[in-house]
Amino acid sequence: MTDMPGRRPPPIPDKTPTFRERLDNLRHLGRLVAQIWRTSRWLTSATVVLRLIAALQPVAVLYAAKLIVDEVVRLTGIAAPGPDFIDWWNSGLLTPVLWLLVLEFSLVFANDIIARATGLVDSILSELHSNQVSIELMAHAARLDLMHFESAEYQDRLERARRQAAGRNALLSQMFGQAQDIITVLTLAGGLFFYAPWLILLLPLSFIPSIWGETRFNTLAYMLSRWRTPERREIEYIRHIGASAETAKEVKLFGLGDYLIDRFRTLARQIFLENRRISILRASWGAVFAGIASLAYYAAYGYIVWRTITGEFTLGDLAFLSGSFLRLNGLFQRILLGFTQIAGQSLYLDDLFSFFEIEPTVLAPASPRPFPAPIRQEIAFENVGFRYPETESWVVRNLSFTLAAGETLALVGENGAGKTTIAKLLTRLYDPSEGRITIDGIDLKEMDPRDIHAHVGVIFQDFIRYSFTARDNIGVGRIEAREDQERIDLAAEQSLADSVIAKLPKGYDQQLGRLFKQGRDLSGGEWQKVAIARAYMRDAELIILDEPTAALDAKAEAEVFARFKNLAHGKSAVIISHRFSTVRMADRILVLDNGAILEAGTHEELLERAGRYAELFEMQAAGYR
Repeated sequence: MTDMPGRRPPPIPDKTPTFRERLDNLRHLGRLVAQIWRTSRWLTSATVVLRLIAALQPVAVLYAAKLIVDEVVRLTGIAAPGPDFIDWWNSGLLTPVLWLLVLEFSLVFANDIIARATGLVDSILSELHSNQVSIELMAHAARLDLMHFESAEYQDRLERARRQAAGRNALLSQMFGQAQDIITVLTLAGGLFFYAPWLILLLPLSFIPSIWGETRFNTLAYMLSRWRTPERREIEYIRHIGASAETAKEVKLFGLGDYLIDRFRTLARQIFLENRRISILRASWGAVFAGIASLAYYAAYGYIVWRTITGEFTLGDLAFLSGSFLRLNGLFQRILLGFTQIAGQSLYLDDLFSFFEIEPTVLAPASPRPFPAPIRQEIAFENVGFRYPETESWVVRNLSFTLAAGETLALVGENGAGKTTIAKLLTRLYDPSEGRITIDGIDLKEMDPRDIHAHVGVIFQDFIRYSFTARDNIGVGRIEAREDQERIDLAAEQSLADSVIAKLPKGYDQQLGRLFKQGRDLSGGEWQKVAIARAYMRDAELIILDEPTAALDAKAEAEVFARFKNLAHGKSAVIISHRFSTVRMADRILVLDNGAILEAGTHEELLERAGRYAELFEMQAAGYR
């Protein structure tokens, strides 16, 4: 875990994005619009048309109100046709004002309908877009290399991208609202300019201070969010281990509840205090800037009132101009504040789209060669060296050995000897830093990684316990055959998982795990049998089992490997295990130490040499005496 956040300094001002960087980030808005268009062309077109109509309504309503006021003033200046309403009605003098009232009512009513329709379209489009972005995020993550998921830096970037995938939907309405407001401003400004051009000059006084403030505080908020990404990931991690079925036993037995709560409270409070500070500063300066805007408005309003008193403007003009200036003042602020907010949001969009710009390094060649099926000769490591990205130490170096077709090879060694790394290299989850790995003389780099994965069955020690049905838990081993019940039955029988599934109330339809309602959890050994079934589900040319029986008892282990030896006949297999009862079944054993081969041979040959293997074997055997 990271250090407590109180030990980390706040964001450094000179690390904030420059003006040019902010402008560069605006390019992401075009990518966002393209994403929205891909999500639904019809809904995107509908929201544009609705907002275009809505943009023209404010000036129409204001002008209708002007006409009504002027007509009322005109009627008050003529002789009344009679004392009662019926006298006015019969005279026909009320007809123009009544039609103007109907017009204004129609405009206001239509505005409400259009606003509701726009909200409906935007909400549907936002949800669809959120789903679209999540799908694209998962699709891109599936293309990336394993190294990206084993790097803390990339985990931070993925976490930020994941947050933006769900948190940028408000930006859709904001962008479309900006376009609507700009059209409204153009129509209102045209009317205002016609009557009093110089009033336009007062508008910048009302919105420029607010723009500066919003730009400043949006940038601070973004930098704080970005700076605290590791702590936010830690908070989510603590939230998970503090209240999950997988960790409940240890949390209770070790009494970790108070410790986790205190750690969560400390992390969360530091972030809360920093966010509160920015919120208070934003609110305080916002009040000052709002006062400046109000002064500018009332200066213009006073001028319009004076021109009305002197008879240069009618009362209708007064209503229209004061309403237009008030609207323009608010709209100008909203537009320019919107631009700064959108620019601020584009900083967050950079978190999303920069993740999409990460490219995998383990790539298929332009003309990939097919995986040899079946393997006829051997798999060979030729002076293979590997070190993980951004590290100096070699995990394996000058490693050379062969795995003959149909041979079962066991890898033995202490933790950190490089056993699991060899499995990752064999499956081309990583490429060697030096040397090469070949199958029947063909370099793995000449093959498509997807083709390699399709012909290899792998179960790692940290296999996933999917909260799926028992059928799908096995079916994921060959996802395109997940509906093939006969194949699933055979894989379950081969791994001895069939007896586990037979005890479940709903059999293959039983939900496994406790994450969802009516889920049934399995023991560690039962989960392991289900996981091994996935490897058999592939019917692969190469089978790799990394600590495959760690959770099985001695009897179950013997049964699984007796079955495995029969099923692996004619196939190449690699077994990684600390259990010598498992290892001794292999045709050949490699003893690894610090990424190099220390010894090689059969179980009997290695015991006769009385070397490191024999020493480890005796140590383990002594525990059973």
